[in-house]
Amino acid sequence: MTEYLDMSASTPVLPEVAEAVAHHFLVEFGNAGSRTHSYGAQAKKAVEYARQQVANIVCAEKSGVIFTSGATESNNLAILGLRSYASEQKKRHVITTSIEHKAVLEPMSVLEKEGFEVTYLPVDESGVVSAVELSKALREDTVLVSVMHVNNETGSMQPIEALCDVLHGHDAYFHVDAAQSFGKISGSLVNERIDMMSVSGHKMYAPMGIGALILRKRGFMRVPLTPLMYGGGQERGLRPGTLPVPLIVGLGVACEHCLSKASQWQDHANSLKQALVAALDGLGAEYNGEQTSPYILNFSVPGVNSEAAMVALKDIVAVSNGSACTSSSYTPSHVLLAMGLSEERTAGAIRVSWGPMTKTLPVEAIVNKLSTLKI
Repeated sequence: MTEYLDMSASTPVLPEVAEAVAHHFLVEFGNAGSRTHSYGAQAKKAVEYARQQVANIVCAEKSGVIFTSGATESNNLAILGLRSYASEQKKRHVITTSIEHKAVLEPMSVLEKEGFEVTYLPVDESGVVSAVELSKALREDTVLVSVMHVNNETGSMQPIEALCDVLHGHDAYFHVDAAQSFGKISGSLVNERIDMMSVSGHKMYAPMGIGALILRKRGFMRVPLTPLMYGGGQERGLRPGTLPVPLIVGLGVACEHCLSKASQWQDHANSLKQALVAALDGLGAEYNGEQTSPYILNFSVPGVNSEAAMVALKDIVAVSNGSACTSSSYTPSHVLLAMGLSEERTAGAIRVSWGPMTKTLPVEAIVNKLSTLKI
């Protein structure tokens, strides 16, 4: 059976998560907005319990957890939701990076069309953003800084704590796209200088279709977001619509398991990564990105094209050559191009990603197959 190694795209749900979700689909299926009977009361109780489970990952307040459909919606709400405030305050400069997910870059493009000025911080071959570059880019009229924690293609971990230090004393709101790290590598996310954080359930062993935007107050002041949709006033008026209670419960259960097992899972992921790297070294592999997540490895083997490699490996492992959100496009990765990698290295890039369910990697089979493709 083909080994699934594309967990940066989506993870399987934990068995405990699946059980909890099924229970709330089949037994406790009430609407959390219904106040006239016990079904609604139980649903609301389950939602609030899950809200606390999500908040516990980063020591946030339960009231700051806004449930969304996933990190893409959370990113849009964090970025576009600040438009009115920014215009009122005459602060229409925002900062992001050249290696963000499209769920950040495209909302940024919307801001640019509306007259905002966007600064895109560069990266070098490491794929890591410089705190010095952020310091240079900050201006008095900067209203927002948005930086992902772990890059979805290379796994490079951005220096969140150093970026928080740069932002200390500045009024700009700091948003972190934590889709690839929340619940897995959450240490830096506890920093109280992070104002907004995007979470995606299906990257952390919870169901597809559920996520969160976690907001931190400054003193008693909430982040001044304006909703993108209207109708019902749910989620503190920021995200209307009937809450998907089973999915929310699933996210909560996943968070509880992540909180208790993160260290153990990281150690296992590191051991898998080391074994794969040791084998790939024999092929002269080049590793794309530095300071990378234990769950992701992006590499290029000289003389091997990634499209050919994925076809050749399809009966052994399911891997990718970039973001699932842009898999229909055959254009080179904007992340690898921003890092200044050669055309050949970019064309050969393969992303392998795993999780705690991955017991071992078929290292020998992978290396043997790739060796037959070398030109």
